[in-house]
Amino acid sequence: MNVVTNNDIKCNLGLTGLYNVDDPEIGLNVVDLGLIYELNFNEEEKKVVCLMTLTTEFCPMGESIVENVTLSLQSSFQEYTVEVNLTFDPAWSYDMISENGRAFLGR
Repeated sequence: MNVVTNNDIKCNLGLTGLYNVDDPEIGLNVVDLGLIYELNFNEEEKKVVCLMTLTTEFCPMGESIVENVTLSLQSSFQEYTVEVNLTFDPAWSYDMISENGRAFLGR
């Protein structure tokens, strides 16, 4: 799944940092898992807005994953405030995992 953005250059920078944020139960990063849906930038407000999901609504590590996504984006965009929003529409599925992610998982 491709990440929707309004700024490709800044999105790529943000995703580079997010490759270091893993789902601790699976051991794969949030980008290759397909958990990041959107990464948009409001230049007037100096704000990064991330729309993401979790593998399930009841993910026991969900709070930690969202916190780590927030910290990663704050590190990449120190002059911006960061807002991370969760959605479960569409619901996450195995099909959202990247080819690299599938190779990492041995599938």
